[in-house]
Amino acid sequence: MPELFSPIGLRALTLENRIVVSPMCQYSSVNGSANDWHVVNLGHVAMCGPGVAFFEATHVSPEARITDCDLGLYSDENEKGMERVVQFLRRWTRSKVGVQLAHAGRKGATLPPWEGGGPAPAARAYAIVAPSPLPFDVGWHVPHELDEMGMEKVSNDFVAAARRAERLGIDIVELHFAHGYLAHEFLSPLANRRSDRYGGSLENRMRFPLALFAAVRHAWPQRKPLGVRISATDWVEGGWDVEQSIAFVERLKKLGCDFVDVSSGGLSPQQRVAVGRGYQVSFAARIKRATEMPTIAVGMITDPKHAEQIVADGDADMVALARGFLRHPRWAWDAADALGGCEPFVPDQYRRGRTTT
Repeated sequence: MPELFSPIGLRALTLENRIVVSPMCQYSSVNGSANDWHVVNLGHVAMCGPGVAFFEATHVSPEARITDCDLGLYSDENEKGMERVVQFLRRWTRSKVGVQLAHAGRKGATLPPWEGGGPAPAARAYAIVAPSPLPFDVGWHVPHELDEMGMEKVSNDFVAAARRAERLGIDIVELHFAHGYLAHEFLSPLANRRSDRYGGSLENRMRFPLALFAAVRHAWPQRKPLGVRISATDWVEGGWDVEQSIAFVERLKKLGCDFVDVSSGGLSPQQRVAVGRGYQVSFAARIKRATEMPTIAVGMITDPKHAEQIVADGDADMVALARGFLRHPRWAWDAADALGGCEPFVPDQYRRGRTTT
């Protein structure tokens, strides 16, 4: 059996393979609630049998959203909308169900990509927060600097969303600490200019993200895995980097973190990203080897043999695809064909599509 299709255990949960549907913003919610689009989108990719299918970035409060069209898990209506998607996944697929809990920080109150992106006009804007009152870029909304009461509210919002996820029967939670959103803003010296105990030294910059993780770990059932997505580097000189990421992951491990999903960038418009085939895999490999933390590799991984090599070589424990699944929702079937020696989950209704006769 290919390593890509071998099972992996995370606490009491077993994934039947190492293929992950990465969280992908859809900008298609109404007041934070999932709808028909989410049933079709996530259900469609889960029907090819990935080990886990993640809901897109799911925000913990209305003001935490990237756009006013983003998914949330902060109200009873949000919970009801997500329940419908979960029920579909449970009935028709075998994939485990994950949710990525998120807070956009200073990158909130923006427009969806197909409306031009960037800061939303006044009629659609809302108050945003960050570790320091620094906008993401020229012309962007200026965030309010979080005080300790504000940080406590953010932490409570994450805990409340995690408890809703537990009521829904979600299998696995990932906290979004990457891509220039709130927790990443605290970590990076480029966005965190505080002079109190939450800014300055690496220890201080890690303080709030670590406390946030610990609060969710306490609320999330011990039998269920909890992980974090990080940006391993800002791709900007003087910013967050791999060495700091390793130190952060070591601390997360002591708090009961079960995996790290290793991405990069997103914090600064000054970034210079060396994009290419598997361009972030080396970050996952370095973090895995330095910390012995299970990792997920992501970023321009589209070829099944490349994905197999990443897992077989021990560079990461799982691989996550985003655009690969958007282009080809049956990617796992083609991976099984290319690698041989395994048979992925196929719904009975689609079995004729797996035969050539």
